[in-house]
Amino acid sequence: MTTTTFAEFAQRADYSLLDALQPDPQARGDGHDHQPRQVFSGHYVPVKPTAIPAPEVVAHSRTLFHDLGLSDELAHDDQFRRLFSGDISVAMQPMRPFGWATGYALSIYGTEYIQQCPFGTGNGYGDGRAISVFEGVFKGKRWEMQLKGGGPTPYCRGADGRAVLRSSVREFLAQEFMHALGVPTSRSLTLYMSRAETVRRPWYSPNSRSFDPDILVDNPAAITTRVAPSFLRVGQLELFARRARSGAHPDARNELRMIVAHLIERNYRPEIDPALEFSDQVVELARLFRGRLTSLVAHWMRVGYCQGNFNSDNCAAGGYTLDYGPFGFCERFDPRFQPWTGGGEHFCFFNQPAAAEVNYGMFCKSLLPLLEGNTQALARLDAIRDGFAEAMGQALEAMWASKLGLINTDAELVNELLQLMVSSKLDYTIFFRRLSDIPEHVSALQESFYLPSSEQLDGQWTQWLQRWRDRLTAGGDINATSAAMKRVNPAVTWREWLIAPAYEKAAEGDFSLVRELQEVFRHPYDELPPELEATYDRLKPREFFNAGGVSHYSCSS
Repeated sequence: MTTTTFAEFAQRADYSLLDALQPDPQARGDGHDHQPRQVFSGHYVPVKPTAIPAPEVVAHSRTLFHDLGLSDELAHDDQFRRLFSGDISVAMQPMRPFGWATGYALSIYGTEYIQQCPFGTGNGYGDGRAISVFEGVFKGKRWEMQLKGGGPTPYCRGADGRAVLRSSVREFLAQEFMHALGVPTSRSLTLYMSRAETVRRPWYSPNSRSFDPDILVDNPAAITTRVAPSFLRVGQLELFARRARSGAHPDARNELRMIVAHLIERNYRPEIDPALEFSDQVVELARLFRGRLTSLVAHWMRVGYCQGNFNSDNCAAGGYTLDYGPFGFCERFDPRFQPWTGGGEHFCFFNQPAAAEVNYGMFCKSLLPLLEGNTQALARLDAIRDGFAEAMGQALEAMWASKLGLINTDAELVNELLQLMVSSKLDYTIFFRRLSDIPEHVSALQESFYLPSSEQLDGQWTQWLQRWRDRLTAGGDINATSAAMKRVNPAVTWREWLIAPAYEKAAEGDFSLVRELQEVFRHPYDELPPELEATYDRLKPREFFNAGGVSHYSCSS
């Protein structure tokens, strides 16, 4: 049955995290815990979010509302709006009257860091502005709902705990777009903004060509609610593993065991037999996470997504995309595409498989204290970890085969194609969509090229196309192959220069472009109607190359 009232929504509450894990013993019982401080133990801190004043509905995800069995009208319900704009005083039984924030550790490409913690210990790093306010069961599935921009927590590192409308619109749209693309991801529930509260952040002046932000910009405060089976991160496991290894407190090893057991229960229980010895469950967890992570990154590569900042604390232990910060989608094909100015090549588009392997290594390292003395389990874990590169390679091979309509992988054909793609400076999404028509001549592909082709390059394309078509015709029905390719090569992609006008208009109270993008992104594999195709199926205009805030951006949000 459809949930139509806030009272009915409240009845869905079921807090497995709060019931199974331990709170910070030094936390205030009332949730008024908003100043930066060290959190030495416990899995979460009870925190009441800070509401934004006079919240306005920018958008809600009709797709997710339907998936959860919620009526669309709930987004405009006064109590529902108040909860998801930060006012938890509306909570009614069996809801809890507080939210919660969690700590985690930080590893950047396999190196453990504590410098980002204001106390230099690692005990003050975690959810600085992300506060979970609800966990419940909808249509038989467990979901956690987390406010981003819900005010400061003990992990805020002195910041205001707010999110600007710009970054909130980006995350809200991106999560639902990725879901529609078939990429495992956290989801977007609602987006509310306040014109009564503004947030000042560094950003780019109009027509800026600066690499770093060059002005301070006031933007409306906003809260977007993201939804996931859990928000457990690799970095969370790392935090408790570090404490267990160092003997930070007497209960450290038990806290690690508890959070790993909770991860299994929340994200892997249907696949892991609870009757197994716990050590065997831990090893099986590592195997399953490897499969999910390699599949996830292959999906990212398939759709042109670059996470930008793939640290271990931005890596969901459930194996889905999480934390849409300085992300981007590759337009003009470049294996080194990296939208984030602070990211470097180690997190660039084609290096994401390697970054995933490093994060996976930190995940496995976090499990080691639970297997001490169990040589057989340790050996199995080592073998699973050492097999990551092979598993990742297999996932990528299958992905490229699907994009090309091939039954079996052809590494030589793929590598030659990638070289031609770089040489032709083509648009990643438009090219693969046009290729899905299985053209006989390169002229059909050239509308995806950013620069005129040469006779020599055209000759190389002609030879490649002939070899590729020969493979396809030998494999079966060309029309069926074309249809299959169009199910993995989307007709539209995320183009930052089309997103920016949406969040700029939203700041003025005009949400029409946000909602138009929602509709465009709902069915990304369908052909666009002509009136939308002219806008959303075209090459990036020249003026947006090297444009600050569009071609590249900081993590300011």
